[in-house]
Amino acid sequence: MDDRQMQIGDDRHMQIGEVAARTELSLRTIRHYEETGLVIPSARSQGGFRLYTETDVARLMVIRRMKPLGFTLDEMRDLLDATDRLDSDASPSGAGASLSAEERTALRERVRAYERTATRKIEDLRVQLARAEDFAATLRARLGDGDGVDGADSVDTGNGVDTGNGVDTGNGGGGHERGGGAPGRGVRSLDPPVR
Repeated sequence: MDDRQMQIGDDRHMQIGEVAARTELSLRTIRHYEETGLVIPSARSQGGFRLYTETDVARLMVIRRMKPLGFTLDEMRDLLDATDRLDSDASPSGAGASLSAEERTALRERVRAYERTATRKIEDLRVQLARAEDFAATLRARLGDGDGVDGADSVDTGNGVDTGNGVDTGNGGGGHERGGGAPGRGVRSLDPPVR
């Protein structure tokens, strides 16, 4: 059998390169998650290569989805532990230790807390995205205002100091940035001039 893909029982095993392609994670990141104990390869090939199952890929996808939301490795580990325990309890094979009703309720509440946190973080990201879109629209408006060459017209940044040379230095005039920059190299407003 090919060392790159193996069949063991009903589980198809994949090498790290295929897992990286499927999860869009780097080899280094996958190895890091192994070192931290978040995802341990299910097997090794005869040649010593890491072999992963669909379950391992699913764990990596959970981690990949948690990372941009700012969850820590410890939080990822805690959530994966809770879901693993719930999954093994629900397994038809009965391979996992049976959970008491109280344990099951506590684990479900842990998962529910992560869901609430994820929802809150997603809303925070939506606010940041709206601000970023406003910023990009401001830049587009600034570039499309048709005044001056390369936007070098006089601009007021709102701090009351306008040098009249297209640059608001914000340092009380003089046409230089703090630190003695070249004339005409101050801070420029991104908002188009008001007419």
